[in-house]
Amino acid sequence: MTMRDAEGLAPSRLQLPPGPWATVLDGLCHRFPAIAREVWIDRFARGLVQAANGTALPLDAPYRVGAEIRYFREVVDEAPIPFAETVLHAGAHLVVADKPHFLPVTPAGGHVRETLLARLVRRLGNPDLVPLHRIDRDTAGLVLFSANIATRDAYQSLFRQRRIHKRYEAIAPALPALAFPLVHASRLEAGEPFFRMCEVDGVANSQTRIDVLSRHGATWTYALEPVTGRKHQLRVHMAALGAPIRNDRLYPQLTAAATNDFTRPLQLLARELRFVDPLTGAERVFVSRLSLQGEGVA
Repeated sequence: MTMRDAEGLAPSRLQLPPGPWATVLDGLCHRFPAIAREVWIDRFARGLVQAANGTALPLDAPYRVGAEIRYFREVVDEAPIPFAETVLHAGAHLVVADKPHFLPVTPAGGHVRETLLARLVRRLGNPDLVPLHRIDRDTAGLVLFSANIATRDAYQSLFRQRRIHKRYEAIAPALPALAFPLVHASRLEAGEPFFRMCEVDGVANSQTRIDVLSRHGATWTYALEPVTGRKHQLRVHMAALGAPIRNDRLYPQLTAAATNDFTRPLQLLARELRFVDPLTGAERVFVSRLSLQGEGVA
């Protein structure tokens, strides 16, 4: 059985990449320079750095390229995110939640307790919860979780085989020169800095269907249906068309965001998920109850 932390969360996994380090401790200090060596030493002492089988690693554990290790994320004085999630469905196999803006889905960076996964594990008392897909921290709306290990793959296959219909809504500048609906396709690759994506020449690996829901002068509300699921796909595609989503701090240009500034949420919402349940054969439709900040948005 996988060891879990006090929040009921499973550890992160890392396959050790090539490098000259003598010990796992040395390798972790190099990979995560923002975490002091003393912090890693303390984690080793408390059994929070483990081998793949879940046994605690000693402080002098040798570094072996390709070996899998597990470690538990911890954040000291983690800042609270003052927005609440809503559980729309909690069944034996599936949990569906409405995620607010600014809340990450899973632990990353400076967020462990203040993530949708950690909140739901605490709230529902189910440490087996696993998100079936991701939406950005900046994006609000629907996220599906597997609640049962035995049936997890059946639901994961919906995403692998593109048998789940996803519809987003966004507020962005008007595009009166374009005819809608339209399909935007392009090749997306990692850009600079590493967390941004960019369009490059080559065979398209991303595709989005775009339509207009309502027009309000210089600002329109759009329906976005991703055919593929590339990182930041909707944000990059809208910016490429000349209509960056309102309050987007990454596209088309990177802008500095004040720490804990919750006044300008990205106006992107994962509104609807529709699919045929692989266990029952029944069609299931989930619709977000959240709203965007703009005229004509329900």
